[in-house]
Amino acid sequence: MRSGLAPGIKLITSFSRDSWYRGFTLFLTFIFYTTYHLSRKPISIVKSELHRNCSIVIQPPDLNTTNNETWCDWAPFDQNNYQTLFGVLDNSFLVAYAIGMFFSGIFGERLPLRYYLSTGMLLSGFFTALFGLGFYWNIHSIWYYAFVQAMNGLVQTTGWPAVVACVGNWFGKGKRGFIMGIWNSHTSVGNILGSLIAGVYVSSAWGLSFIVPGIIIAATGVVCFFFLVERPEDVNCSPPNHHETSEQEPLLHNASSTEEIFSSPETTVRELPRDNEKAISFLGALQIPGVVEFSLCLLFAKLVSYTFLYWLPLYIANVAHFDSKGAGDMSTLFDVGGIVGGILAGLVSDYTDGRATTCWVMLIVAAPMLFLYNHVGQNGLPTTIGMLLLCGALVNGPYALITTAVSADLGTHKSLRGNSRALSTVTAIIDGTGSIGAALGPLLAGLISPTGWNNVFYMLIIADICACLLLSRLVYKEVRSWCGYTTRQRGFKEI
Repeated sequence: MRSGLAPGIKLITSFSRDSWYRGFTLFLTFIFYTTYHLSRKPISIVKSELHRNCSIVIQPPDLNTTNNETWCDWAPFDQNNYQTLFGVLDNSFLVAYAIGMFFSGIFGERLPLRYYLSTGMLLSGFFTALFGLGFYWNIHSIWYYAFVQAMNGLVQTTGWPAVVACVGNWFGKGKRGFIMGIWNSHTSVGNILGSLIAGVYVSSAWGLSFIVPGIIIAATGVVCFFFLVERPEDVNCSPPNHHETSEQEPLLHNASSTEEIFSSPETTVRELPRDNEKAISFLGALQIPGVVEFSLCLLFAKLVSYTFLYWLPLYIANVAHFDSKGAGDMSTLFDVGGIVGGILAGLVSDYTDGRATTCWVMLIVAAPMLFLYNHVGQNGLPTTIGMLLLCGALVNGPYALITTAVSADLGTHKSLRGNSRALSTVTAIIDGTGSIGAALGPLLAGLISPTGWNNVFYMLIIADICACLLLSRLVYKEVRSWCGYTTRQRGFKEI
């Protein structure tokens, strides 16, 4: 008697060739961007080691110091202006990242994504390690560290537009929010791994807190070069349907015509041949409905998220009196909450077909939660853990949704008439605008924190409220559509 097919083989063969490639691409891009964030996180962990309270540190007996108050600090962060210098480091990276992001999408549309990503990861690994080598080379110049951070910020702009464009090429709109919500957990996973890896070395040799992540992202760049598949057509897989049509939706039948036709249920949007697609201009991308609103909303949402990314370990160390490693480990709970928030935001927005409303609700609830965390978040370990998880979910949920599913939706909007080459440019515009907020947040935190942490949290709450206000028009349109109101407008005027 012949035995049946093995259960494991049955499981493997139950998935189509297209499904395997899509899953493989999703996994690879997840790993790639995890390493991008893994290499950004060490600076927030090392801050509390570069400037410490030396009075509680045991001084080695063979160490002869002339200043007992700063003997354990790393110059130039041993003076009273250390918070300002930390702000310089943060903004050297973030300002360069914000500026570079607006150009990165343009390059991403015109260069092979595999080469673009591989080169970016190799250079990111080089500059990340170069920062850590300052420990072994005994460098105490702020200009050295600021320059390395700025260069790292520039090369890291290769990551986000490229991975979103790649995933957008493989996945249609159906369950994009849920899929990308899970996929976007790479941001939080990278932050967690970066915190844990940096925490291992921070108290003994903080240079390794940068060198080890640098090696990891460079090695991943080599993997990208050998294995990434940019588009389904490259391996003879079926492309996804980026457009959902109905009897009420107007379609433009070719790239040069402005004539509007109404579809029947059988009508589908024809994808343009790849050779005929032209990369969209910067101004053309801005005309896509919703790009401006979501970009400005992300500016404030990312301001809040990146302030936590760069300053939360130091806040925990100062307020809750944890050591450097303990504060870094505790800060990972914020990112764990961010994973849950990103998945929940994607799932709810898919179910309701309301990307803007989902973001709006989470941002509204986040504001009072930030106030509560600052005032009661340190009242016992269970309270600290619960508040960090909750704040992480509410702060990172909208941020994750806008940078993934929303960017992919807008980059494949039906007003583009099937041209999928706008995806990288749209993603870069949205994330580049958000990165301005990412630069402002840590800078403002560095300037405000000497006046008290309460003022930092008031600044974050105001930013959350501004993000909500910017989505008001889109939320209004989504609510009207749920109530049965429909609008039919032309070209780029249609939402």
